[in-house]
Amino acid sequence: MTHSRYTGRFAPSPSGELHFGSLIAALGSYLQARAHRGIWRVRIEDIDPPREVPGAADAILRQLEHYGLHWDGEVLWQSQRHEAYREALAWLHERGLSYYCTCSRARVQRVGGLYDGRCRDRHNGPEQAAMRLYQRQPVLRFTDRLRGDVQADPRLAREDFIIHRRDGLFAYNLAVVVDDRFQGVSEIVRGADLIEPTVRQISLYQQFGWPAPDYVHLPLALNAQGAKLSKQNHAPALPSGDPRPVLAEALRFLGQRCPDDWREISLEALLRQAVDNWTLTAVPRSGAVNSAFSNAPG
Repeated sequence: MTHSRYTGRFAPSPSGELHFGSLIAALGSYLQARAHRGIWRVRIEDIDPPREVPGAADAILRQLEHYGLHWDGEVLWQSQRHEAYREALAWLHERGLSYYCTCSRARVQRVGGLYDGRCRDRHNGPEQAAMRLYQRQPVLRFTDRLRGDVQADPRLAREDFIIHRRDGLFAYNLAVVVDDRFQGVSEIVRGADLIEPTVRQISLYQQFGWPAPDYVHLPLALNAQGAKLSKQNHAPALPSGDPRPVLAEALRFLGQRCPDDWREISLEALLRQAVDNWTLTAVPRSGAVNSAFSNAPG
């Protein structure tokens, strides 16, 4: 599969509504794609039912539309992609690139929190087992188009990580690689909280023999305690009123020029100007506390 046109994406999990932190990721990926006159996809990563909130996926799509972030093509739902994941797992296993592991999470914690390869040569069957990637060619660094050279924790990079969970669910790292390949994503723009698994995902691309996309990791919006805004930290959902003040705040957070007359122009005009003026090099590398949206009631 070859794609010559820029393709970006936003891929939220339906564990709650979008908040200001997730708007930063959505807006940054949208502006980068539109500034390249490219395609912007939306994917709902609904492969972990225990973490999903009923109605959250539809709410997320409504929020994106309300904030003027209109995507191209149909939404891709990971819950409808199980056959593709099974085929990818089978391909790896047939080539000796994965194996079954029966080690518990408690055991991994006892040996220091990183898996030690105990089941590599045990030839376990699939019963009550996770599947791990046989990490023969770890990726120790990658280039981030915002941050430059990023070095990984070598212990993490060398770990045989899980690609299919013991409970039967498909692992995030496998699904995201298979789907980004399927959607022709040429560059991934997302939050800096996902820097760590990037080397694992690049290693999967290499195992499959696929070229890896480029990466941009945006700064994180923080709450008053210095933790990233997240659903787990009860970050308030995006306001449902006029989206322009929130978008203006998000543009400033991303280091972008916000027009002085944003209160007098339409949402569409505000976003058009944001695309025209988008400058990736102006985006700060570190996060910041956003007092306007970090402590508002949910």
